[in-house]
Amino acid sequence: MDKRVYLLTIVSFVVGMVELIIGGILDLVATDLDVSLGQAGLLITIFSLTFAISAPILSFLTAKVERKKLTLITLFIFFLGNLVAVFSPSYTILFTSRMISAASSSLLIVLCVVMAANIVEHKYRGRAIGIVNMGVSGSLVLGVPIGLMLGNTFGWRAPFAMIAILSLFSITAIFLFMGKIAPTEQISIKKQIGSLKNVVVLFAQSTTFIMLAGHTVLYAYLTPFVKSTMGLDGTWVSIIYFVFGIAAVSGGFIGGTFADRFGAKPAILSVVLLFGIAIFAIPYTTFSLPLFIIIMIIWGMMSWALTPPMQSYLMQAAPETSNIQISLNNSAVHLGIAFGSSVGGIVIEQASVEQNPTIGGLFVIVALITALISITSYNKRERNAPS
Repeated sequence: MDKRVYLLTIVSFVVGMVELIIGGILDLVATDLDVSLGQAGLLITIFSLTFAISAPILSFLTAKVERKKLTLITLFIFFLGNLVAVFSPSYTILFTSRMISAASSSLLIVLCVVMAANIVEHKYRGRAIGIVNMGVSGSLVLGVPIGLMLGNTFGWRAPFAMIAILSLFSITAIFLFMGKIAPTEQISIKKQIGSLKNVVVLFAQSTTFIMLAGHTVLYAYLTPFVKSTMGLDGTWVSIIYFVFGIAAVSGGFIGGTFADRFGAKPAILSVVLLFGIAIFAIPYTTFSLPLFIIIMIIWGMMSWALTPPMQSYLMQAAPETSNIQISLNNSAVHLGIAFGSSVGGIVIEQASVEQNPTIGGLFVIVALITALISITSYNKRERNAPS
């Protein structure tokens, strides 16, 4: 497989890390900029929303630009966004810098995925997408502890300074080692949006949104869940997050490998099914820490194993609009995370945190249904297609 895929993975890790790197140091930001903790938390919210909205729009607006050139330009804008964060004199400026970083990173992750898929042989496409997504999932999992360590040691601006420096290294590496990649033929915005009228595409994108929502119903509140059900202290909670993080990062590679070996469609159904079994089983494992960790590892792996086969499947199902499908799929991930965290909060307020895994599991059942609808429709379309 083309070694440049690993370069794109590193780039996706750098640009993905900026989303949650501020999560562990919100109190430091709030104190320094004289805002409430709730206002500081909006710095994460605005990032997720900007990311979800801008990805498909920017993918369309830049469809005619050569891929390497576009990557370099967008990386430079990403660098500027983080540089503004480092020197932000006020909350408003920092808020604006988060929007710039979110918009540019949303396009960069799409570019990394699409370029990785295009520079490898077709038989390695799923694996290449999976490896790049390991960078994304790794950045989301490791962003909080990295930000926490740097922020507490050097101040809250330090994580953004680190990302800015890594952005410059990424620009240099892309310039030196990545060849020119021609853009695919541009499809009208009407046709791209119209692709969602396709049952295959709509239900595939819905599967990602619903499964990630179900995942976040529990994951966003994993700390209170393990503390209330297992009585674990802060040290054990950190260990659990570390183990989950390793599992989640490996999930991207596993999902891509499944897609290459067995096909994208069987991989999607297998991942959703295993994920559902794991999240439903979690409440019944809290009596035994070793058993809980084993099931949690499966849950963690499957939580990020869906994206590679799903994006490979979307590129097969809608090749003319593959770029926009990748963008929309990344948006579905972030919207699912935002929606799931909201639902999880409601569950805690109306019932208890012990019910979060079950509610999350119910979402996964719906995700399995939408996946089946999409795949059945795809198979029917292929059978009826003229030979």
